[in-house]
Amino acid sequence: MATSSSCSSLKQHFLVFLIVIIRSIINSPVNGCFTSIFSFGDSLTDTGNLLEISISEPTKTPHSAFLPYGRTFFHHPTGRFCDGRLVIDFLAETLGFSFLPPFYGSKSGKWEKFQKGANFAVASATALNSSFLAEQGIHSVSTNISLGVEVNSFKHLLPSLCSSSSNCKELLRKSLIVMGEIGGNDYNHAFKQGKDIDNIQRLVPLVVDIISSSINELIELGAVTFLVPGNFPIGCSPSLLTKFHGSEKDQYDPLTGCLTWLNQFSQHHNELLRKELENIRNLHPQINIIYVDYYKAAMPFYQSPKKFGFKETLKACCGIGGLYNYDPLIYCGYPPLKQCCNDPSSYISWDGIHYTEVVNKWLAHTVFKELMNTIPRLRSLCPSSTVNKLRILYPMFGV
Repeated sequence: MATSSSCSSLKQHFLVFLIVIIRSIINSPVNGCFTSIFSFGDSLTDTGNLLEISISEPTKTPHSAFLPYGRTFFHHPTGRFCDGRLVIDFLAETLGFSFLPPFYGSKSGKWEKFQKGANFAVASATALNSSFLAEQGIHSVSTNISLGVEVNSFKHLLPSLCSSSSNCKELLRKSLIVMGEIGGNDYNHAFKQGKDIDNIQRLVPLVVDIISSSINELIELGAVTFLVPGNFPIGCSPSLLTKFHGSEKDQYDPLTGCLTWLNQFSQHHNELLRKELENIRNLHPQINIIYVDYYKAAMPFYQSPKKFGFKETLKACCGIGGLYNYDPLIYCGYPPLKQCCNDPSSYISWDGIHYTEVVNKWLAHTVFKELMNTIPRLRSLCPSSTVNKLRILYPMFGV
């Protein structure tokens, strides 16, 4: 009996020890992979830039500044277009960083907080220059910021983070650059404003070219590791499903209810982007470029929703009216739409345009899989503690 008791006690102590070790790995900052993160994009990555811009400039306060935005994790609105965290938040957390601070609205004398990274993504931002889009009859109602403006803002910030060109190159060599998702608004604005599909198709190579030139610009400055997401299955978006409600029955995927031709458009963008990224890899074999296939990652949510715990796939959690619970004239957060569904985690779409936090977490799984598996040499950048942490957090990927 004494022996049995001793064994039981040893097992209990071992379990306690194991739990302490696992917790320390998960909660400890992960240093060594990257010393900073710099991100560019639109509302899918915006951690508060449009809100900051609205405070410093006489523009309308974005609806992300009001509840129920932020209700799930932060319990108050932060300027994120989500009920909680974004993919970039999960990425920063797991790599041991604080949430990336928004760049816009900050004062030039107080840029020390950007030493470990900054977020330049702005909701409603486009890849193409706003004046070019305006010439095509495509307008953004929220901001005139484009990817070029974001990259120029980064170049303006950079000298304050490093004292010389060589120091800046060293800083960027150890940094992770998150380039997007960007370009979705170029298309979404055009679709919602009734532009012809053939004319919108002509934008795709131009959008991809801007993404490519922005990456090359940053390579010239010294950046070596890029995370570049593709476009989502926009044919499953409640906002566009509402816009094209009443389409012919054969235009819908019978399994998911998504509009097939819109999803084919997303795939076309992604295919051109993949090819261009491969061209950059061939020109710069020393550069790490990780393409993240958000389309492929997101489609299983619509095809097998119960597997992920989703009860509503095509309806907005925070919305009102119609088949998809979305009204383009009544934004989530603005009166009278201050309420949302009881359980956002059972919905894919938060507000008809953006994903819920739980979807962003699933997408973050894909990001880490690509980071650690797609390019094996990236493992050499990260200490073993990072790999162990990812194995514990995301065991399904066999990192």
